[in-house]
Amino acid sequence: MTAACRIHVTGVVQGVGFRPFVWRLAQELHVAGWVRNDAAGVEIAAEGPAAQVSALLERLRAEAPALARVDSVQRVDSAPQRFRGFVIADSAGGSTATAIGPDVATCPECLAELFDPRGRRWRHAFITCTHCGPRYTVTQALPYDRGRTSLAPFPLCPACAREYGAPSDRRFHAETTCCPQCGPRLRLIDDEGPVPGDPIAATLELLRAGRIVAIKSLGGFHLACDARNGEAVARLRRRKNRDAKPFAVMAANAQSLEGIAQVPYPAREWLESAERPVVLLDAIGEVDTVLPGVAPGLRMLGAMLPATPIQFLLFHEAALRPPGVDWLQAPQRLLLVMTSANPGGEPIVRSNDEARERLATIADAILEHDRDIVARCDDSVLRPQGRLGRFVRRSRGYAPASLRLPAAGPSVISFGAHLKNGICVTRGDEAFLSPHVGDLDNAATCEFQQESVQRMLRLLEARPDVVAHDLHPDDHASHAALAFAAEHGLRTHAVQHHHAHIAATCAEHGWRAPVLGLALDGVGLGNDGTAWGGELLALRGGRFERLGHLRPLPLPGGDRAARQPWRMAAAVLHLLGRGQEIATRFAGESAAASLFEMLLRGVNCPPTTSMGRVFDAAAGLLGLCTHMQYEAEAAMRLEQAARDRPFAPLWCGWHVDDDGVLDLLPLLASLADERDAQAGATRFHATLAAALADWVRRAAQGSGIRTVAFGGGCFLNAQLSLQLAGRLQDEGLRVLQPERLPPGDGGLAVGQAWVAMQALEGAA
Repeated sequence: MTAACRIHVTGVVQGVGFRPFVWRLAQELHVAGWVRNDAAGVEIAAEGPAAQVSALLERLRAEAPALARVDSVQRVDSAPQRFRGFVIADSAGGSTATAIGPDVATCPECLAELFDPRGRRWRHAFITCTHCGPRYTVTQALPYDRGRTSLAPFPLCPACAREYGAPSDRRFHAETTCCPQCGPRLRLIDDEGPVPGDPIAATLELLRAGRIVAIKSLGGFHLACDARNGEAVARLRRRKNRDAKPFAVMAANAQSLEGIAQVPYPAREWLESAERPVVLLDAIGEVDTVLPGVAPGLRMLGAMLPATPIQFLLFHEAALRPPGVDWLQAPQRLLLVMTSANPGGEPIVRSNDEARERLATIADAILEHDRDIVARCDDSVLRPQGRLGRFVRRSRGYAPASLRLPAAGPSVISFGAHLKNGICVTRGDEAFLSPHVGDLDNAATCEFQQESVQRMLRLLEARPDVVAHDLHPDDHASHAALAFAAEHGLRTHAVQHHHAHIAATCAEHGWRAPVLGLALDGVGLGNDGTAWGGELLALRGGRFERLGHLRPLPLPGGDRAARQPWRMAAAVLHLLGRGQEIATRFAGESAAASLFEMLLRGVNCPPTTSMGRVFDAAAGLLGLCTHMQYEAEAAMRLEQAARDRPFAPLWCGWHVDDDGVLDLLPLLASLADERDAQAGATRFHATLAAALADWVRRAAQGSGIRTVAFGGGCFLNAQLSLQLAGRLQDEGLRVLQPERLPPGDGGLAVGQAWVAMQALEGAA
């Protein structure tokens, strides 16, 4: 019996080798017809024995290429056309309903070619195929065809054209296919112009000599230096004006990190994944002892493995150019600092001209090429927490891959938070979170946000129905959202910051039932106009109720207190009736005496329920950090001091009143005279987890809601997350944790969009 049908496949199915995959299946199953890209994904016309057509349908999802994500396979029976054979047809147009995949690391097959001296792509710095390489950062529009990428200026040579046109070849319609003959080309330049000789060899020579080199990568430039050369690292810090914030390092492989950091499963799996994030690893001792200046005073190291052919070639050069791929498994001494080339906290440098202008005072040389980067995309950062990986930043390798929402709805564009900004566009039941934009503290990053808005809308061909934004009226993200809405005549929907945090976690888990939300972060404007940050919420549909909050602490000096933990410690002493100790305890602070007076009079001491400031107060009381040189430094040092030390909670360390206010002052009081900082830090984490679990348990009993969602940047703290989740699960509660989104502000836009969609649904 003959069957004929049209099949539509949606998801990430363009630019990942899906059409040649379908062609090979059809050849094997003796099915006739064609396959082509269209704006909605991939369309297939299939005709043949009914059993064979059914087998094709089943295998489309079960055996899809590694980089593909099949969201739906829909079959519609049709009249037989009596096709002869099976072909790959030209792409069709139409309204876009598909998406482009993220950039991924060089695949094993391409690596084998790259290091084969007999092959025509021996040490070719732009080797790629349908299974690997750039996607998002080279794509200008969909459908994904070469003419719509930054490879368009490089016509295929005859040999590449044959591969491109052969359905049996893994480069069939691989839009980034190229070779040394057709380009692109690599070059190293310094103050005097192009450096003669092999660019890779010359770059490695400079790095080994202690120089700083800007290296063009997938979504922008990195600044690189020898991580074992303390003088080079110090020079990079001075030039980049980055005094203490830790750098990430790149190693040839996980084996090269032995003796420096612990690389357990699944951290190694994330390091070696196609996404190639920076993974935060526990160091063996302080990083400074092995890599001076890379992560000052910390016992945590951000590490990554090569993702691009250029990066692999640097390590291949260091290994003396061995043939084959066996060297990839051998430990190598070479470690490179690999930090984003984003001077002054501005967006990562993207173009050659921009690199020459903005990096001239930082880099001694620039390793560039003539393949344009269409879209900026910074490195992703992942922190292991048990078997889960918590995103610190979701960008290259992951963005803009969509998240499936619990339900379809009107298209929403949400503008995210002021810090760690990212924007989100929804289409149907999918949410597309942009790559990391950054902190909207300078004009360049604000312009990048607008660039990201236009790019996401253009790439997705989305026409939003509503604009969602943070409740705070004065931050740039809200201003940008309101301006966009006014320009396009769209409705707006303001979403409270912590409501959005919890909604983001619910959205990624597909959770629509009522849920308790524990939102713990630095700050977000509350509905009452005050600074929130330690909130216990109940979410029902698109609405929330504030069930409780942390006892407010004063912020002496306002925003300065968020950068100077000694001020939060002083605030705690004042609340304990020990304010007279402030001047002597913090005698090195010129403002100590006046701060006491400020607290006494309640002048410039706005209240906050922020959990982030509680961490700061604890770090300040224990003397672990009095002034922060980068965000969350105090919390990082507090958590670090508590590592690997079991400690029972201080059961009298908190109190919950009838209004749901959690008072942690007894816990902080126990730290005020603690001389053992490690004991104090461990007690703090154990008691905090117990206190929060007690708080949530009471709310669950009172509300009847047995599911709790975590949200907010404080959940990047592994000690807190693991202990608290364990306690709540022991109470029989279901815990939803951020897994595919950052818990902090980097994932906020998804929560804003989901709240707005639910609000529109409720109003319909």
